[in-house]
Amino acid sequence: MLWLASPTLDSRVLGWSFFDGTAGAGPQPEADPPYGTGVEALVDGWRMLQMSPLIPPVPGHERETSFLKHEFVFERLVELG
Repeated sequence: MLWLASPTLDSRVLGWSFFDGTAGAGPQPEADPPYGTGVEALVDGWRMLQMSPLIPPVPGHERETSFLKHEFVFERLVELG
């Protein structure tokens, strides 16, 4: 999963998480984060599903800490063996 700085896929990655369904037998991330933008992940063969709704902040609360809004799920199927 990638959390981006804005809803555009070419914005920078703010946070990420990785689940490896192959128990380490598949390709592993080589960097932290593994991609600088969502576009880089797409170019590398990942499929993408945007998860977060685009909700404007409540006036007066723009600078409060909250959830990361721009959440994208990336999936890549790999052949093993």
